[in-house]
Amino acid sequence: MSSYATQSPGGGPATVEPHGPTPSAPQGPTGTRLAVMVACALAVAQLVVVIAFAWPAARSGPHDVPIVLAGQGRAVAAVEDHLEKGKPGAFEVKTVTDEAEAREAILDRDAYAAVVADPTGPKVLVSSAAGSAVSASFTQMAGEIEKQSGKPVVVEDVRAAPEKDPRGAAFGSSMLPLVLTGMIGGILIALKVSRVRDRLVTAGAFAVAAGLCTTAVVHGWIGAFDGNYFAEASVVGLIVFTISITMAGLGAALGHRGIGLGVLAVLLLGNPLSGVSSAPEMLPEPWGAVGQMLPPGAGADLLRSTSFFDGAGSGGALATLLTWSAAGLALLFVGHARSAGKARSLRAG
Repeated sequence: MSSYATQSPGGGPATVEPHGPTPSAPQGPTGTRLAVMVACALAVAQLVVVIAFAWPAARSGPHDVPIVLAGQGRAVAAVEDHLEKGKPGAFEVKTVTDEAEAREAILDRDAYAAVVADPTGPKVLVSSAAGSAVSASFTQMAGEIEKQSGKPVVVEDVRAAPEKDPRGAAFGSSMLPLVLTGMIGGILIALKVSRVRDRLVTAGAFAVAAGLCTTAVVHGWIGAFDGNYFAEASVVGLIVFTISITMAGLGAALGHRGIGLGVLAVLLLGNPLSGVSSAPEMLPEPWGAVGQMLPPGAGADLLRSTSFFDGAGSGGALATLLTWSAAGLALLFVGHARSAGKARSLRAG
């Protein structure tokens, strides 16, 4: 900033006055007011996080859980009447002719459980691998049916969870680290890696390494997976890639606002609404269905199908992850195009 000298009245010494605009005062709140605003914002953010994680668990319960009834005649009608009176709206019931069809429905992931109404005595088929919460609920229901019918009820786990993780606790706990690391990786890619090609290479290499290493630990050491290792590693890698490329794309296209939007969708909504520790149908409606439209929920469902059911029922979850990945890639190129346009404008100016 330049200055010039002026002669004071009466021939006194010259004073130096600045030439040009004087610096303006800081804009926006400062000091105590700023501290109070930040504290209030943090309190609200904490409240949102607590509600997002605690509310679905507190309101957990069956809502239109798909099940099948096998058999014919009065026996099936009696069981269906018992289900409707005991827990109205809890189950979406489909009737099949025999036990073989009921087993097939469970293994194809068309149903979580089945009740076989046999004249010699009812049988309950469950699948703890599909969701321990639903399995436990039907095991309890078997006792109620036994009291009502006066006949012993056999409970069979058609597709059991792995021996080292019988309740699916480790399987459910493995998803949050994938969400967090994928999210952090995407944020770092958006902030620290500039070229599109380098961003793609980083996201791809991260996904491959995460898939191979994470699956080796969770499958081989913890024992929460028991399917094909390379199929599981591919799914884990896809989950990590989807989340990281989505975060990177949002950051590239929208800056810090995009990163905040990604954290909201992936962590604050996606993780608690994924239903990974129970089942999407155990969450309050319609949030279980909403969770399956987000990467954590779709990823958990795809991983469960791949590890325990040879990929049965995985089409919708796979399509959801691929759609999010495509959207992240598109946003990445949009952000690159905007940055390139701004650079050209600066050079031209």
